Amino acid sequence: MNIFVTAIDTDSGKTFVSAILCEALHADYWKPVQAGLPKDSEKVKELVANPDTRIHGERYLLSLAASPHAAAKADGVDIRVHDFTLPATSRSLVIEGAGGCLVPLNDQEYVIDLATHFKTEIILVADLYLGSINHTLLTAEALMRRGLSPMGIIFNGDANLESERIIRHHTGLDVLLHIAREKEINNQTVTRYAAQFNDNRRK
Repeated sequence: MNIFVTAIDTDSGKTFVSAILCEALHADYWKPVQAGLPKDSEKVKELVANPDTRIHGERYLLSLAASPHAAAKADGVDIRVHDFTLPATSRSLVIEGAGGCLVPLNDQEYVIDLATHFKTEIILVADLYLGSINHTLLTAEALMRRGLSPMGIIFNGDANLESERIIRHHTGLDVLLHIAREKEINNQTVTRYAAQFNDNRRK
């Protein structure tokens, strides 16, 4: 099973979630487009404890910490979805998107078009803040308008039961995991949430 991790905004916790999924599934990790440093792949490598996960190199490693279309333009690179191929692996693959799902890769294509290109499952990460209901519903609507049905949503941040309820009500998405606001993120944190993710899958 290949999973594309997308989100409602840039700082939603995609890298943390990707590490959790890699740990839970003993999956490989791939960030197709990295704009700026430090590399998210280095953080995932640091956080994952199992011996099986392999980190695959980026297809595009761009210098500027900006939207991929702008970073690519600054580097004189033309990013096209059809230029991407999945890394070879016998394991499941966790693919981390860049920014939110409608972050542009170029003037025509968006980050989420990679999920369509790869025909992967999708997990939506939504951090909880004032305004996140609107952003989450807009993101879910954009995915569904493209015929994409996420396997579920992961909430990240301090619990807000009413926000979560109304998001579930309008999207119909299953909640795969709820990540609290952690003071420290390390191997132990990732392993704990990976166990919770697997427990939730079995329910």
